[in-house]
Amino acid sequence: MESPATGETTRITARTSMIESFRGCGLAGMRIDKEELRRTLLMPQYLRLAMRDSIRLKDPAAGEARLIERDRDVDGEGKNVEPPQTPMVVFINRLSGGRHGPMLKERLQQLIAEEQVFDLQDVKPNEFVRYGLKCLEMLADLGDSCARETREKMRVMVAGGDGTVGWVLGSLGELKEQGREPFPPVGIIPLGTGNDLSRSFGWGGSFPFAWKSAVKKSLHKASTGPICHLDSWHIRLSMPAGEVVDPPHSLKLTEESALDEGLEVERQLPEKATCYEGVFYNYFSIGMDAQVAYGFHHLRNEKPYLAQGPITNKLIYSGYSCTQGWFFTPCSSNPSLRGLKNILRMHVKKVNCSEWEQIPVPSSVRAIVALNLHNYGSGRNPWGNLKPQYLDKRGFVEAHADDGLLEIFGLKQGWHASFVMVELISAKHIAQAAAIRLEIRGGEWTDAYLQMDGEPWKQPLSKDYSTFVEIKKVPFQSIMVTGE
Repeated sequence: MESPATGETTRITARTSMIESFRGCGLAGMRIDKEELRRTLLMPQYLRLAMRDSIRLKDPAAGEARLIERDRDVDGEGKNVEPPQTPMVVFINRLSGGRHGPMLKERLQQLIAEEQVFDLQDVKPNEFVRYGLKCLEMLADLGDSCARETREKMRVMVAGGDGTVGWVLGSLGELKEQGREPFPPVGIIPLGTGNDLSRSFGWGGSFPFAWKSAVKKSLHKASTGPICHLDSWHIRLSMPAGEVVDPPHSLKLTEESALDEGLEVERQLPEKATCYEGVFYNYFSIGMDAQVAYGFHHLRNEKPYLAQGPITNKLIYSGYSCTQGWFFTPCSSNPSLRGLKNILRMHVKKVNCSEWEQIPVPSSVRAIVALNLHNYGSGRNPWGNLKPQYLDKRGFVEAHADDGLLEIFGLKQGWHASFVMVELISAKHIAQAAAIRLEIRGGEWTDAYLQMDGEPWKQPLSKDYSTFVEIKKVPFQSIMVTGE
């Protein structure tokens, strides 16, 4: 064991995804009237159409014409139309998890309205923010009190996995950057494979089999549930110019900027660099776990018929990981299977400290994870519930999703990772950090594998220059709806 997690005898907890899902979606003892729910969530028709027009034409002003229709008393609404109690929009990723999105989309459109349910293959969340929400804001500026109250009361539901939820949260973050308050609270319908963000906020680990009734109850909870806060983390990837990389959609190409001058680098800096930026909410990792995720991701894309649901995905993922170099590493002399210490140099800023501190990378570690939530890898808690004495000894504090810190831990060979994932032991505790900088060196390694919130990519490495990853806390927090 790496550290004592609790004083109790360690045991394997049996996980019943169906029971967990029913609890997460609150199926016990709840009956929701369909028409009452619709009245609570449904926006007036002229606002729905105004948002739709603005998004389709990519012009926030395109919705102003609907004000004229409102004045003409369209559908009997007239000028005295009232906003709903909790206007709701839903984003669906039909490719997440078991790919049940199309059926769920149809059900949601029946419960709310077609214009308030967005398929992410057709409408991107940043388009909704730039054109749909902006349309409501422009109508409010024109004196439309219904548009103003609808914008202020709006909540968002995301049907998808962790990557989808992060995508929507990142797009909504534009509101904070532009001073366009308020930030809509976000609830989750878990459709992905891992769904750790969903678990962390009480929405369960997967959507239940009785999904038709569960949809109504999830919407009800999203409209009435209390809110809490979530830290988000900005990541900047800087590599020598000319390297070809296929990053996930959550990383965007950006302008080159100087590295922190307070830190030395082991290799000469390139004259020009290519930079990407993004935001993650659950975790960032580098090493073997990201390599396995990368292979599984491509396997699922090549053979989509394998993606029949969370349980099937997990079985395939487990089988796939056993075929990789994650296991039996001590018997191998292949340089590509050696520990991360060969290519990685890590600096962190600890809590209430402005100075960088170099943290040694344990020679046995083959994957390093910077974790924001308690949940990782489909509901596991690899950091563990540490005793106060151990926290004091290591200079740690109790981990929370809004504490401004990332928990950094390591995984060794596959056997160690397996014992961690069934919670027989805790992971290798390395540090808690308010900021992280990684210098990744090439040489024997031509590639490294990285991932953030379940989105992996292969990072090319240069023999002459280092690649840098810098992680810092976003200055504002996301607002989440709890499903408990």
